[in-house]
Amino acid sequence: MATHPLWSDDYWLLLLQLYLKKPEGMKPVYSHALVDLSLELHIPPHSLYEQLFRLRHRDTPVLELIWETYAGNPRKLSRDVRKLRAMKGFGQPEEFYEGVEVKETFERDFLPLENNSDLKPIMLIMILDLYFRLTPITMTEETPEVQELARLMKIQPRRVVEVMDVFQFCDPYLNRDDLMISPLLLPCQEIWNRYGNDNPEKLSALAAQLREYFR
Repeated sequence: MATHPLWSDDYWLLLLQLYLKKPEGMKPVYSHALVDLSLELHIPPHSLYEQLFRLRHRDTPVLELIWETYAGNPRKLSRDVRKLRAMKGFGQPEEFYEGVEVKETFERDFLPLENNSDLKPIMLIMILDLYFRLTPITMTEETPEVQELARLMKIQPRRVVEVMDVFQFCDPYLNRDDLMISPLLLPCQEIWNRYGNDNPEKLSALAAQLREYFR
């Protein structure tokens, strides 16, 4: 597996701390804690998950030494992690990797929308997945699937329905020819362009993984 260009071996300590966090072990790729670390390091969750897998298997002498040094000494691990985070430039890898191209799509997916701060692109992805499971007549606040998704994401069912209304406008199969003015149109169209015309099974698998972020 290829190592992300922004990876630093100092980050093994951060991953070990995450691994040892109860319940100890591998964390889901979109668990909130792993995503938070991903945003902090500007490294996509999947890349950190792969490194976490390597850490688990201790497949190099360096990783074995890290386990021997820190696994049985959580205070030392916490102290050295604090020192690492206090280092000048930590979490700002552009200072050390000038000229390295970094795709920020994954970061933007987890940040609030500019004009709808209660929503994030990952939430639009999950709503799009549900959109494909329903028919327009069932895209209502009373539909159990709508209510369940709203509870999971901690928003009102009407917000889920509102996003679905915008996706109907994006859906070329519905041939909507009316005019829509909504700050959600652009972000919904971007999500539709990324996932709406692709294999729905890929979208479904991604949405299932993203549910971990809200638990």
